[in-house]
Amino acid sequence: MLKINYPIIITLFAMSLSSCNSGKKTDPKSEKVEVIPEDIVELRADQIRLAEIKTGSVEMRSLNGTLKTNGIVAAAPQNLATICAPMSGFVKSTRLMPGIKVNKGESLIVIENQEFVDIQLNYLEAKNKLEFAEAEFNRHNELYKENVYSQQNIQQVTADYKNLKAVVNALKQKLMLINISPENLREDNISRSISINSPISGYVEEVNVNLGKFVTPTDAMFKIVNNEKLFLELIFYEKDANKLTKDQKVRFFINNESEEHIAVVTQTGQSIQADKTLKVYASVTGVCKNILPGMYVNAFVETSGNPVTAVPTEAVVNFDDRDYIFIFDKEKEEGGKPFTEYRIIEVKKGVTDGGFTEIVLPTDFDIKTARVVVKGAYTLLSAKKNAGEMAC
Repeated sequence: MLKINYPIIITLFAMSLSSCNSGKKTDPKSEKVEVIPEDIVELRADQIRLAEIKTGSVEMRSLNGTLKTNGIVAAAPQNLATICAPMSGFVKSTRLMPGIKVNKGESLIVIENQEFVDIQLNYLEAKNKLEFAEAEFNRHNELYKENVYSQQNIQQVTADYKNLKAVVNALKQKLMLINISPENLREDNISRSISINSPISGYVEEVNVNLGKFVTPTDAMFKIVNNEKLFLELIFYEKDANKLTKDQKVRFFINNESEEHIAVVTQTGQSIQADKTLKVYASVTGVCKNILPGMYVNAFVETSGNPVTAVPTEAVVNFDDRDYIFIFDKEKEEGGKPFTEYRIIEVKKGVTDGGFTEIVLPTDFDIKTARVVVKGAYTLLSAKKNAGEMAC
């Protein structure tokens, strides 16, 4: 349905065009009937002044458009940590509650188990044996060089030394796994409990433990997220894939709030999903305190491309779900009065930005010579719609 915004102008047009008759008009001198083409609107000079019609040219412009979509806030894998126990044990102490801020390396929980004592004891015993085995290995090597020791004996000593060295190294790795320093472990500081530290700085999102609970390596005790480095996971249809590139600006909103947040596209999906959609990832810029992973967002991605044919937005009119522009066709004189003819041309409308709209023109359209109606186009459309195949 066409909405007419010029009631006064149309009323004056109706009065001034009372002689219009379905696109036909009779010349009083020759009594010939002039048939005006359906795509032509004819106006007198006074009508043009009344409607304030102005013409301009089609321009080549690079326009920024927007693609509307939705998605969710997420945390990058390196900014999201699930804390599990390296070995089974009973929870001895923890101070964590959901929402608490923790720093990288900070103790999160203390668990205890007899197995921790056994690992430390085995390491110290193996370390002491290795010291003896190393001394024997060096002594036998010297004897072998002096032909005092047989090759078979030196091979056995070497094997024993290497085996013990491997055992010590394996136990050292176990100690480091449960956050016990092998270098600082001595016979008088063996402990039955270990502390588990945070691998990242962030906020505690989940707490799944309590005092006395027995935890295993498969139990997720805590979840910690770093909210300072979030990204958006946006969903687009495959038809928009060629409009999306790295470094595009994204404006997004959460929880129907009016506050605008900014992100930048960092990666576009390299494959189309089964539902014919494409995932695009954008990093959130700055610090947004009210944004949390899992939140739903409405987003607008700014797109830009090569220069396109564009006209001022008010030059494009819409009627019956089709888009049109008017161009100057010719000047003529009838009965001693000057008239101007404007031709209506169907176009396809593209993106709009900064007061200009992209249009796809017919193949035979000459943008160098065409004079497009850039002001008053809706007045011409209204006049044509109310007068039919307009002739005056």
